[in-house]
Amino acid sequence: MRIVNPSFPNPKFENWPICDRLLPHALACSRFINIFSMESAEEGLLLSRAGYYLNQRAEYAQAEPLYQRALAIDERALGAEHPDTAASLNNLAVLYYDQAQYNDAEPLFRRALAIRESVLGPEHPNAATTLNNLAELYRTQGHHQEAEPLYRRALAIREKALGTEHPDTAGSLNSLAVLLDNQGKPAEAEPLYRRSLAIREKALGPSHPMTATSLNNLAELYRRQNRNQEAEPLYRRALEIKEKKLGPEHPSTATGLHNLAGLLVQQGKFEEAEPLYRRALAIHEKALGPEHPNTATSLNNLAGLLSEQGKSVEAEPLFRQALTIREKALGPEHPRTVIVRNNLIQFYRKQGRNAKADALKKGAKGKAK
Repeated sequence: MRIVNPSFPNPKFENWPICDRLLPHALACSRFINIFSMESAEEGLLLSRAGYYLNQRAEYAQAEPLYQRALAIDERALGAEHPDTAASLNNLAVLYYDQAQYNDAEPLFRRALAIRESVLGPEHPNAATTLNNLAELYRTQGHHQEAEPLYRRALAIREKALGTEHPDTAGSLNSLAVLLDNQGKPAEAEPLYRRSLAIREKALGPSHPMTATSLNNLAELYRRQNRNQEAEPLYRRALEIKEKKLGPEHPSTATGLHNLAGLLVQQGKFEEAEPLYRRALAIHEKALGPEHPNTATSLNNLAGLLSEQGKSVEAEPLFRQALTIREKALGPEHPRTVIVRNNLIQFYRKQGRNAKADALKKGAKGKAK
């Protein structure tokens, strides 16, 4: 423990090669921690760092027990109100969020935020981190009015405490831009996306995964405005970075594949888009599971493409599966659920199956009541 713990670095992207080399040693230590019931802050820190690295690599099943054990150790060794306990709560909540376990994530985010605001102060950068994470959760659930003030507060804290050119400030700019974009405010979102991208390229480098995220999001805005010539090079550059830096099976790579495919569909290039959609779906099913909302997104969009190609028999079960997942994960009235339901209703109407379409529409109204 005394050798591995100080050697295991902060698991930010630049340190991944070292983390990868030391991970087997950290996992060996975790087994001894459990066997001998070791419960000092030192053990908690190592488990947290190893769990964070695994979470970033989308190894959620391996990360979760490390995070849970780190939280238990921190609570006993340091106390329920210690900043390190808040960090463990925040990290475990992020893991749950990544796996679409939103009901599990929210109380942990709220508890982490309360500790950080109380112990570190409401203007501390760590408080801003949890504010931004909680806002992300609300945005994903479609609660935009609850998310926006949290995003703006996190951005203000980071600009003041860290500076206007800090990568965390870029993260807040990007998050707020996504929310504004989702609200149909592209004119407000675009300058934030551009500023986030400029900061990340300068502070992190042109080939950093976070830079790829900004490239992808700006490209999405351009695609929705039919600015395809501006969007395509950004999509392709983002995908190249993600495949190279994160690996071909990472969920973020799947997002890049999926979004590029959407642009190709918009351009009528169905044959080029289909294998990208299928590859994104396979990655999402493997990395996130068959019940995750992102898996539903891949199913829905692949189904839409197949429908356009006249492959109705293959498309219908994919639409249905996507709707089932979103109703379960997000609720029947979530905007993303409504999109899939409307797609399936339109699919039935195009086939002249109006009774099916009407029944689906009526069933949705019943669930809303």
